[in-house]
Amino acid sequence: MRSVRPVFLEALLVGAVGLLVALAANALSPRGLRLSRNYFPDIRVASGNSPAAATNVSATGTPAAGTNLSADPTILRLQQRGLKLASSSEASELFNDPRYEQGLIVFVDARDDEHYAAGHIPRAWQLNHYRPEGYLPVVLPACVSAMKVVVYCNGGQCDDSEFAAVMLREAGVPPDNLLVYVGGISDWTTQGRPVESGVRGSGQFVTSKPTP
Repeated sequence: MRSVRPVFLEALLVGAVGLLVALAANALSPRGLRLSRNYFPDIRVASGNSPAAATNVSATGTPAAGTNLSADPTILRLQQRGLKLASSSEASELFNDPRYEQGLIVFVDARDDEHYAAGHIPRAWQLNHYRPEGYLPVVLPACVSAMKVVVYCNGGQCDDSEFAAVMLREAGVPPDNLLVYVGGISDWTTQGRPVESGVRGSGQFVTSKPTP
């Protein structure tokens, strides 16, 4: 009969090896968990407040008139991270601003290749924050020289735009120039605005019908 101590030490060794293998696999995976990321942010929602629309905010990150944002966890989390927000109407205004054609206003799509190719805001740059080395060297110069940078993803509970915006800020884009379009591509298509498919600047558009 084997003594308890050698069995215990063997179990510890197996557990340690298994942990190292799991950490290595997580680090190598583009979809691996980020150990430094807080997946459960401490969000305190004030009681007695009615839910606010996710896109009913101004470009300064402050509530629109008559709107209480404290009941929206997504907006509260973005504001706690120091990110400014763009409403649906402000995103449209920036897109139609002549400075967009001049590259002084930039839209950044924070989704993966498949979703970006299926349909994105026309001439929006792509920044998949899971694989920044393939995108940041091209996107960053455009963002640093722009007056406004609008980052978006699917909208709603999607947090890709949040992490892409933080990445751009840490890479040198002035915080005052960064906006997160909370409604994202879902709001954009719901409003019947133009959607480009394929690569950036392809000129190929998909049908986007407004929701009644």
